Amino acid sequence: MSTSDFAEFASHRHPFDLLEMDRLDTLGDSTIALDVKQGDVILDVGQKVSGLYLIRSGEVDLFTPEGNLLLHLTIGNCFGERAMLSDGKAPNKAVASRDSRLFIIPKASFNELITASPSFHAFFDSSLAKKVAAGGQSDSTTDLISITIGELMTPAPITIGPDTTATDAAKLMKSRNISCLLITNQDTEQDRLIGILTSGDMAHRVVAAGRSLDTPVRDIMTPNPFTLGPEALGFDALLSMMERTHTHLPVVEKGRLVGILTNTNLVHRQAVSAPFLIRDLQRQDSFENLAAIVAKVPQMLAQLVGSGVDAHNIGRIVTNVTDSLTRRLVQLAEERLGKAPIPYLWLACGSQGRQEQTGVSDQDNCLILDERYSEAEHGDYFQRFARFVSDGLDAAGFYYCPGDMMATNPRWCQPVPVWRSYFANWIDKPDPMAQMLASVMFDLRPIVGDESLFAGLYQETLEKAKKNSIFRAHMISNSLNHTPPLSFFRGFALIRKGEHKDTVDLKLNGVVPIVDLARAYALQGAITAANTRERLTLARDIGTISHSGAQDLIDAYDLIATMRLEHQARQIREGSKPDNFLAPASLSELERNHLKDAFLMIKTQQSALGHAQGVNI
Repeated sequence: MSTSDFAEFASHRHPFDLLEMDRLDTLGDSTIALDVKQGDVILDVGQKVSGLYLIRSGEVDLFTPEGNLLLHLTIGNCFGERAMLSDGKAPNKAVASRDSRLFIIPKASFNELITASPSFHAFFDSSLAKKVAAGGQSDSTTDLISITIGELMTPAPITIGPDTTATDAAKLMKSRNISCLLITNQDTEQDRLIGILTSGDMAHRVVAAGRSLDTPVRDIMTPNPFTLGPEALGFDALLSMMERTHTHLPVVEKGRLVGILTNTNLVHRQAVSAPFLIRDLQRQDSFENLAAIVAKVPQMLAQLVGSGVDAHNIGRIVTNVTDSLTRRLVQLAEERLGKAPIPYLWLACGSQGRQEQTGVSDQDNCLILDERYSEAEHGDYFQRFARFVSDGLDAAGFYYCPGDMMATNPRWCQPVPVWRSYFANWIDKPDPMAQMLASVMFDLRPIVGDESLFAGLYQETLEKAKKNSIFRAHMISNSLNHTPPLSFFRGFALIRKGEHKDTVDLKLNGVVPIVDLARAYALQGAITAANTRERLTLARDIGTISHSGAQDLIDAYDLIATMRLEHQARQIREGSKPDNFLAPASLSELERNHLKDAFLMIKTQQSALGHAQGVNI
């Protein structure tokens, strides 16, 4: 009973996708594989549970002690966690409803994971979620020590003048669904904060005191409220608010009101995390509600950046949410259209396929169908299926791919034999269009469906690409088209006109060149990983790139990706739409030099690869 594919399988399943591949590989060494037949009792009520069960294939039913069906679990679902987190005894009966293969993660390994990863722990322990929802502190509250008030506050709060009546103030609070108003001296050129009025003040100082509703707010507000600046730590705010029993904290910078921090912000800080967003996504059944959950992702991204999480893991975490959204949409599509008539696999390419999503993304996806596919019998179903899922992604902010690289395009919704011919033709006849398409499709990653439709096809294609030196030379030449923005004298080659004048595009001219190089090295070594950083690491390990060359590219990637995310997080906190265009003038001299060094590393590695393959750049 082999567990050799545990890490690869688990890396696509939440919450294991929160863990590094090294940790998953180590976990796989202690994991046991168990094959069970339909009808086999896996666990009985009260039985001692030895570990956490992860379904690799098949299906499992959980029954209450009374014999009622509790849950129907499928591939990627876990069970046994309740026993792991309590007395170690199974609270329910688990029965295989189909022949199944299960991975069993030993209790000792599970305990190590929940100790090392609060997010992993939170996924399984619903008490943590309840504690956060109740306004308590979970283990992740400690990250308030490392995040500033500016990253937590609500910017541009609603203000009124001191002569506003209590009636008008109450109406404004109700219409804006807010619990406080800030009173500023609006006679001056720069509004100066002079007071705060909360819904509690209205209740106690107007209604309970029997005052007229025409009372001006200057008579009922709390004057000269306690404030902190945006650079103070969230932990400072938490202590100050607890000490003073305040629920609202105005944020002032250089005498100017810039935001408001509330208990809701602090609680929301804890609840806006990947496990909770993913949990909430699975409970929604409309585009509108799904979009409302996904709308919290930018805030999550800003919080992750502010907490010092590295760019590689932020990309994986953000992508986790998109993957979960996609799986939910596929589930809803089948609920509306009926079960798919033949096996299928929904895959993502582009940044989602590489698990490198940030705050800006379109959708790139496709469908691989079973070889029994018939256009006459099945075409209409899968056309409606693909349209539903893509429409749902678009409604959630993942706009339609400008190049139409989506499953809604019949070209990218085909059975396995057609996909096999696509890859074969691109490799045998690598014209510019083939190079472009191959660049996108070699970043494919299964999201939901029958993964066997892709596994053999992809490995077969990689082996064929590895043996075709002409194809690889063309792909390398294509990968050198995106050059870092360095001028002849090692200055920045800035965008000279238009909306993004005097900036550099950190995606197109920073991240993409490294992505292209990593893909080229992956093709040379028939590496199945799609993630850029993992490709470089694996290429280094098998010798398709030198140790120093790989490390230079990894360092450059980390620095550029981090700057890109910090730029986006800054825009999110300011209430702007995130983009990839950074003005070098906004950086310190040290940061500019580091960025130039990173661009220079890319150019050096492009030159080395081009020279090795006899390609001019």
